[in-house]
Amino acid sequence: MDQQKQINYQRIAEAIDYIKTNFKTQPSLDEVAEQVHLSSYHFQRLFSDWAGTTPKKFLKYISIEHAKRLLTDQQATLFDAAFETGLSGTGRLHDLFINIEGMTPAEYRNGGKSLSINYSFAESPFGNLLVASTKKGICYMAFDDGEANTLHNLKQKFPNATLHQKSDLIQQNALFIFQNDWSKLPEIKLHLKGTDFQLKVWETLLKIPMGRLSSYHNIAEQIGSPNASRAVGTAIGSNPVAFLIPCHRVIQSSGKIGGYMWGNTRKTAIIGWEGAKTGILEM
Repeated sequence: MDQQKQINYQRIAEAIDYIKTNFKTQPSLDEVAEQVHLSSYHFQRLFSDWAGTTPKKFLKYISIEHAKRLLTDQQATLFDAAFETGLSGTGRLHDLFINIEGMTPAEYRNGGKSLSINYSFAESPFGNLLVASTKKGICYMAFDDGEANTLHNLKQKFPNATLHQKSDLIQQNALFIFQNDWSKLPEIKLHLKGTDFQLKVWETLLKIPMGRLSSYHNIAEQIGSPNASRAVGTAIGSNPVAFLIPCHRVIQSSGKIGGYMWGNTRKTAIIGWEGAKTGILEM
């Protein structure tokens, strides 16, 4: 991400953090703009370019009451594949074009010694990313708040794999998900190391449509383990593929955002951004 884009992203993140913290008082446009040291006019334009909506509407998308409405509305249809099948654009279900293949024991034995992994750094609306792939699919994707640290985390996951700093077609296809037109999104394959329980949870997350939310309890029920909300939360927290496996769409039953490996402000930003793109249950 070039310097100006990085500055813009940081301003948006600061604004979202301020809105998230103060949404109960319904801060005005002038008040939020002042927090990021911009005029109201320039802030409104910058924010609208980034989110596709105004700061005022974005505030509604991230309010607890809106989250509760999403959780209530989705009960009958959230995991019904027919709900979105055949529709193009932003409503398309993840599981129509993202598929998970679990690594075999041989592939991750001895720290991934048999694996050759390409990795590269890329831009997204939510900051820089590190994305890594094997010949079978994406094996790791993380928001990058410091290249050395993010790369270190990849090496920790696969300490004996052969790593190459190289962009490939698998990575490029995955990054299409950040474009505004999903009608021609290519199939994305994920090649993941995880327990059977983790893979089941991650596959269930793929069924949450963009712009909608689920709760930890709902996910536990969907996998047939209604008393396993805590274990589900642990599996979600260990998700190795940011955004593509949409763990950001899982919140607390109370409507509160809850935790996120890559920061609560970023989770809030993603939820609001997706809400703006889809307009589901717009208030």
